[in-house]
Amino acid sequence: MIDLPAHAARAIARLEDAGYETWAVGGCVRDSLRGAQPHDWDLCTAARPAQMQAVFADGRVLETGLRHGTLTLLTDGGPLEITSFRMDGGYTDGRHPDGVRFVTDVTADLARRDFTVGAMAWHPDRGLCDPFGGLDDLQDGVLRAVGDADARFTEDALRILRGVRFASQLGFSVEPGTAAAMRRQAGRLANVSAERVRAELTGLLCGRFAQRTLLDYADIVTVALPELAPMVGCAQQHPYHRYDVWEHSVRALGQIPADPALRWAMLLHDSGKPACKTVDENGVGHFYGHPGVSRALAEQVTRRLRFAGEQAARIVLLVEQHDRPLGDSDKLVRRRLAQVGEARFRDLLAVKKADAVGQETHPEDIGLLLETERRLAVVLAQDACLSLRQLAVDGNDMQAFGLSGPAVGEMLRALLDAVLDGELDNTRAALLAHARARMEGAL
Repeated sequence: MIDLPAHAARAIARLEDAGYETWAVGGCVRDSLRGAQPHDWDLCTAARPAQMQAVFADGRVLETGLRHGTLTLLTDGGPLEITSFRMDGGYTDGRHPDGVRFVTDVTADLARRDFTVGAMAWHPDRGLCDPFGGLDDLQDGVLRAVGDADARFTEDALRILRGVRFASQLGFSVEPGTAAAMRRQAGRLANVSAERVRAELTGLLCGRFAQRTLLDYADIVTVALPELAPMVGCAQQHPYHRYDVWEHSVRALGQIPADPALRWAMLLHDSGKPACKTVDENGVGHFYGHPGVSRALAEQVTRRLRFAGEQAARIVLLVEQHDRPLGDSDKLVRRRLAQVGEARFRDLLAVKKADAVGQETHPEDIGLLLETERRLAVVLAQDACLSLRQLAVDGNDMQAFGLSGPAVGEMLRALLDAVLDGELDNTRAALLAHARARMEGAL
């Protein structure tokens, strides 16, 4: 039994009162049947676009999808996407149907969908419509393509990434024939827009079962992210690492909160290692300069996938600085805080903890990072001066001493350095005395 929300039930009733068979369909049915709260509700109906428009002539509607039979009804309970029963034509671009043919049979409409668990419909009186065994697959935790798997992925290559995203988010296995077709058709991902690739991969990375999915489907993920393909199978040959670069990165990713920027940073943090790898005379691998190469790859990936500027900058900074110490003294913690700010400092702590766990070789490193976290709390509790804005003096004070131009900034930075190093209290008297002494050559 599915508990339809009132706004969806009203829309179904209104269409059926006008003589058009209507069902809730797709992800909302799947999620309801597995006991999860649907994010939104979609309907499919025998009404054609013009007929839907007539039924909801007094409502608030968005008609941007009418060419393919979709109307969005804006209700107090949220938007409802309502689509006419249809069969899709060819997919010349490997992503969108060239055209659609409207039909009157809900089963024909369900046949065009990607996976059986999303090819179910629900009606408050007629119950479940499940012509392809989606309920059995849902109960078994299996993702299976509807009909011919190669045809489904040839029609729309995005379905390949949807499959691995579902595996990551739901923990489902992919039926072997479906998985094989996903791999055969993976090259078609080149037809998918960067924005859609980014969205699906972000959903994958933030899924509860991301670690397992990335290990199982590295060959598909690296088609979408070719920059990372050299990581797979790149042995580290170092006592600090048990795993190759890809598996280490994936295991580290699984240890960090499911924040998109943090997950992307963990996937990318060692991406430069294969290009930097050398092996010494003792057979030990080294990766000198890999943070800089990883940063360049992170910039390339975030630019190609069209990340928003702020998120891209956050990812790139974490990749670049993941290997730099955060500080084993209050003085060094203050300096790193002054450089990156509290938010990025905490990000880097999370990255370093995940990196250490992903190595599985030196558990004592976690203890050192916890000590850094304790020092961070101490420094923050002191309300320490960490920036020029927080200094108890400013440029006007330096100009009153006769300084001008670049000399003003140089003096203020010198005063901040002394405060950060704990050599000077951030009081006006102490700072002015220190500045005067520097100008008189006493320091």
